[in-house]
Amino acid sequence: MNRNRLPIPQEIGLLRDLGFTDAYPPATSSERPPEPAATGGRLERLLAVAEEARSCTACGLCRTRNRVVFGDGDGQADLMFVGEGPGAQEDRQGLPFVGPAGQLLTKIIQAIDLRREDVYITNVVKCRPPNNRDPQPDETAACRSFLDRQIELIAPRVIVALGRVAAQLLLGTKTSLGRMRGTWHEAGGVPVRVTYHPAFLLRDPSYKRATWEDMQIVRDRLLGSDGEEATGEAGDDFKAAFGGSGSEDPRTQ
Repeated sequence: MNRNRLPIPQEIGLLRDLGFTDAYPPATSSERPPEPAATGGRLERLLAVAEEARSCTACGLCRTRNRVVFGDGDGQADLMFVGEGPGAQEDRQGLPFVGPAGQLLTKIIQAIDLRREDVYITNVVKCRPPNNRDPQPDETAACRSFLDRQIELIAPRVIVALGRVAAQLLLGTKTSLGRMRGTWHEAGGVPVRVTYHPAFLLRDPSYKRATWEDMQIVRDRLLGSDGEEATGEAGDDFKAAFGGSGSEDPRTQ
């Protein structure tokens, strides 16, 4: 059956926007071989979701956005990060977490022995709320199906919710961040761990140690351990990501 296709450069651009940064280079022996039929279907479905998001006018954010910020990273990632919404730099570039908070997130990812391109990063809402305010209920409702389909199609093994707003919206709760931390939750059948937003860590570095403990648990879960408590001492990886020695009281860093 014939199907209308996008021009090749445009389709490649869409695939990159979706996080399929390695969709076209030849596979190496270390890459996990995907099932051709499953991958083809998933690529087409993600392209359709991205096209839908790009043209979405379901809420008022469409009138103030510059670009839709759909997601970035590996479309087959084991680990997905979900933030609240794009900021000013993300709105200009069309990519999530590209400002100072994004730079810190990249260091956090590297601290658990991954690269930014190994994970998938997205937000609950795909357009920037004016003045970086919290998303309104109608805005999160309009975007929820995009996030649900990203989770379904990328099928990560673990999701990290960054900050109170993202965690509450993702999990459908009004529980405080402090009470959500320290335990596993579930969204779309995927285990969810809640931690602090990188932007909050830039404002209050005293919570960096707690975030590092959260990320060790996430790392251990990905490595196949029970992922219930952090293992190991904070060393060079902690210093590289958070700028501390790993031995201070986290409230005094």
